[in-house]
Amino acid sequence: MRVAILGVGTVGEQVAKILIQNQKLITARSGKEITPVIGVVKNLNKKRDIGIPLTDDMDAVLKRDDIDVYVELMGGVDYPYRIISEILKRKKAVVTANKALLAYHRYELQNIAQDTPFGFEASVAGGIPIIKTLREGLSANHISSVKGIMNGTSNYILTSMMQGGASFERALKSAQELGYAEADPTFDVGGFDAAHKLLILSSIAYGVYGKPEDILIEGIESITKEDIFFAQDFEYIIKLLAIAKKVDDKVELRVHPALVAKDKMIAKVDGVMNGISVVGDAVGETMFYGPGAGGSATASAVISDLIDIARDVKSPMFGYKIPLELTPLELLAQDEIRTKYYFRLTVDDKMGVLAKITNIMSENNLSIDSFLQKPKLKGDENGVTLFFTTHTSLELDVKRVIEILTKQEFVKEKPFMIRIEG
Repeated sequence: MRVAILGVGTVGEQVAKILIQNQKLITARSGKEITPVIGVVKNLNKKRDIGIPLTDDMDAVLKRDDIDVYVELMGGVDYPYRIISEILKRKKAVVTANKALLAYHRYELQNIAQDTPFGFEASVAGGIPIIKTLREGLSANHISSVKGIMNGTSNYILTSMMQGGASFERALKSAQELGYAEADPTFDVGGFDAAHKLLILSSIAYGVYGKPEDILIEGIESITKEDIFFAQDFEYIIKLLAIAKKVDDKVELRVHPALVAKDKMIAKVDGVMNGISVVGDAVGETMFYGPGAGGSATASAVISDLIDIARDVKSPMFGYKIPLELTPLELLAQDEIRTKYYFRLTVDDKMGVLAKITNIMSENNLSIDSFLQKPKLKGDENGVTLFFTTHTSLELDVKRVIEILTKQEFVKEKPFMIRIEG
């Protein structure tokens, strides 16, 4: 089986290396020799440690009849969508690690692919076979929820803040120095990377449609040492969670920082590692842990798909031979989300302020579960910091309370909120 690698960066180099170095093992497992025969790059002058010929002529490679499988590792959305569509229309198999592409065009590509193999295990939590697990291993289960840490960069930053006392800025700088974060980290710390992965998993778990613009996405940029102080005092860990949950006849999709009880399995996933919890009606809760990124981990997932193609394994792209529902499940509106909430408020240190805050909350259907006031430091002229948690509340009510509090003269800064998950 002859393979072309479209985009030979860190992952592409590792795919070629592993296919060559572990050829005997891979042949034994797949029953066929899987041979990388060409790589497509933008810059032929860039030095690469790879044992296959390289070219910058994409069109010539796409027209070759001797290529059996194309591995797309270019990144981006529109250009790779055009390239992959062209390949699939020629009934050639494709493997991709491109989560952004699938977040926007997964169903269009499924319609083009039909019975042509299309592997995308590497698009979510590279070192964890979560796509194959959902599509095959847990295929007898109605999935109640998928909840996970799906971005190693953000998890490293939050771990540094929780365990090392670092500020967000210092933790981010450390992540960049170690190569975990890009010079522009917005895609990771803003929650967009995790959202793309969540949308892919939600298609397998629920057959639900949706694009990143349709779901709640919040990042970790506004988390401060005060939030860490509260979390530690109340036995919580702060994690960036991607959550898919069935709520009656709708699906709730959201990505945001969350307070997680320390005794939960997901709270113990630290550093750059990923962890994903899946709850099924037959199996109960299962937990998957491993590296979510990096050249070798992602390449391992790519080659897993290549082996399946060599074995002539023909799983439906999202695991359904026929539609799961007569009409696709709808997304739950963001305002209809129900969970518990944490508030941080900086207010004037005056009599009666606390009573005003609690009145505003109670008048808008928020029931306070716990309260903490951070001791005021000598010389601190910025007011006093108050922390509240609520019982289960409606997102719409929480937004309204934040809007009302923001307009109050005694509130020094816009109230900050984090959702609580377990």
